[in-house]
Amino acid sequence: MVTALEPAGSDQPTVLLRMADADDLYLSWRWAEDLAAPGVARVPEQLVRQALAGLAAALPGGDATDTGAAGLTRALRTGHFADYEAELAFAELLSRIFLPYGLAVALHEMQLRGVRPHLRIQPSPRVAQIPWELLAPDRDLRFIELADISVLAPATIVHAPTRRPRSWERTRELPIAAVLDPRIPGFRADSMLGSVLGRISPTDPVAGLVANHARRHRLRPEISGPDAAVEAFRRTDLDRDWLAATLAAGASRLLYVGHVTAAAPETGRSEDARLHLACTAETLGHTPPIRGHRPLSAKDLLVGTHGLHEQPRSGADHWPIPSRVALIACESGGDLRFGEALGLASAMVHGGAELVTATRWVLPTDLAFQRIAGVDRTVRPLQDAIVAIDAAHETDQPVRAMGSWQRECLTAWRTDRSIEHSPLLWAAFATVDATSALPAEVALD
Repeated sequence: MVTALEPAGSDQPTVLLRMADADDLYLSWRWAEDLAAPGVARVPEQLVRQALAGLAAALPGGDATDTGAAGLTRALRTGHFADYEAELAFAELLSRIFLPYGLAVALHEMQLRGVRPHLRIQPSPRVAQIPWELLAPDRDLRFIELADISVLAPATIVHAPTRRPRSWERTRELPIAAVLDPRIPGFRADSMLGSVLGRISPTDPVAGLVANHARRHRLRPEISGPDAAVEAFRRTDLDRDWLAATLAAGASRLLYVGHVTAAAPETGRSEDARLHLACTAETLGHTPPIRGHRPLSAKDLLVGTHGLHEQPRSGADHWPIPSRVALIACESGGDLRFGEALGLASAMVHGGAELVTATRWVLPTDLAFQRIAGVDRTVRPLQDAIVAIDAAHETDQPVRAMGSWQRECLTAWRTDRSIEHSPLLWAAFATVDATSALPAEVALD
């Protein structure tokens, strides 16, 4: 078991791993510091299908015929991620299928030297939901213990001529725009687009997070009063106009906790992914309203009001996205499953973000853990994840901090083997990294 590896400071080695679909899956990798040592591998289509079938059986919503409460029940009670030994066996299968031997050897050699590199992955659309962190080349070793892992932002988005990236170094002291479980017009708290976090008390972990930012005068919306922290949740005023004004006034980060409706990969329209704010149906936007609510789509963030207004503004001008974004919602990183990634994560990068943490699949809520899996009411895995991601985004090395948190979660899963520590939650998060410019000779697009 590896628990003490440390990256070599600012000289942390970086390996770039690219994948391409062509019936079989093709992988190529290259160390950014050693252009003469590339590697290639091929995974037969039959093995890819086997891995994807196993993942679909493990995830809520992975099977199109078993969605909603039924899908969550299966995932939390009988799926691969509901039992430690079953999850480990599946992780070993994923490792045998996807981990190239040459790359494994190089990582093992670094492990022996006490070095943990940064692995930057560009998954193909077909395998975008694979939790690379969980791959188990050995029963006592996972990929996240060998490397800090991030996802490469699409080069076409990163290098778009209209993109204006915002530097964390220059903006880190600015306020944090926090959209926390907003109240969606037309939907009750217990409905499809209802409350994600449930009723918040002042002693809850997320209330402590809010109180901490408010004490430092960095929280937007500003709050005050005897139960100030609770006032930040389930608000009715956090719509796209509020978001535009708050971001235009200057922000270091965007923290969103709520609902995302991902576009289905078979549509080919990743730009249809929708973020649910407190926008009414009368709000101007490209997405048709649902009951009394109009979602904010990736298309809105990309093209703004073009085609909707006589004096249109681009999405990047209307919503200047801050340096770091956390989209803690179901399948908020779903655009990675498209050949042309123009979903919410990519829209955030195009709007100026250097780094976006999003999710690969549907997230179980704390209420689901409690009611379906039977965990104690005081256990709040989703809230704990929100606090950990928020803390990681405040650090100088957020990818490293995210990896550290996931390694802590893995240790708890190994030790306790209880469902609240299952990677069903913590392995869902992936961080799209657009911070490091790649030399032209190693660029992957």
